[in-house]
Amino acid sequence: MAELKFCCITSGKGGVGKTSLAVNLAFTLARQGHRVLLVDGDLGLANVDVLLGLEVKANVRDVLDLGADPQATVIYLGPNLGILPASSGVPEMANLSPEDQQDLEEVLRVIAAPFDLVLVDTGAGLGPAVLWFNRLAHHSLVVVTPDPTALTDAYALIKVLFQQYQRRHFLVVLNHVQGEPEALQTFSALDRAVKRFLGFTLNYLGAIPTDQAVKLAVRNQVPFITRFPQSKASQAVERLATRLLNLGSDPQVSHSRKPRVQAVT
Repeated sequence: MAELKFCCITSGKGGVGKTSLAVNLAFTLARQGHRVLLVDGDLGLANVDVLLGLEVKANVRDVLDLGADPQATVIYLGPNLGILPASSGVPEMANLSPEDQQDLEEVLRVIAAPFDLVLVDTGAGLGPAVLWFNRLAHHSLVVVTPDPTALTDAYALIKVLFQQYQRRHFLVVLNHVQGEPEALQTFSALDRAVKRFLGFTLNYLGAIPTDQAVKLAVRNQVPFITRFPQSKASQAVERLATRLLNLGSDPQVSHSRKPRVQAVT
């Protein structure tokens, strides 16, 4: 997928708002005119379709196990946005064999061909599918909150990806923060640990403030970027989208220096 920007939105811990960010980032990029494919990478416990209130007739499992048409599996929510849904309640899908991984990579190549960007909302934690998606991607976007357990689990994910796959380039997004000081303090703590114990630095992409609009949108199964476009969270996602687009597909080049930190307002 060298011709595409392929970005994993991932986290060490569940409950940090990763899927909500993935959905709203995909809608933002599509609204800006980019052709975006959002892949539900939580293969055994799908969430994207639930967050959007979608009726799913076929998913990734049907493609791999039953030979369903990959293109017909994509749900289009507009001319620029496609959703590739995952299965739910199928734990074996989270532990794909090497053969299944190869098959899924070929499926993704076919499905992704008409799109400019591919966003993968991975599962949380250190499962084989999470690691595999991150290994395949150009960029790993790690979502973290100020919760100490979220920080610890994010570090664990980064450590495993570094040790097993030599990944050294990570984008970090702080979610559910009260303001810029908390965002920078949290990022700095994670960055110091990575630099001290792993020997490289992280890249701060931005932060999303705590916003009641996010909770209301989730309850109504709609993206907050469309329901509350003027909210603080929506404005923050707009900035994240711009920064993501400014990155190249080669992480060795795009991560040569840290993005300039901007206020969370």
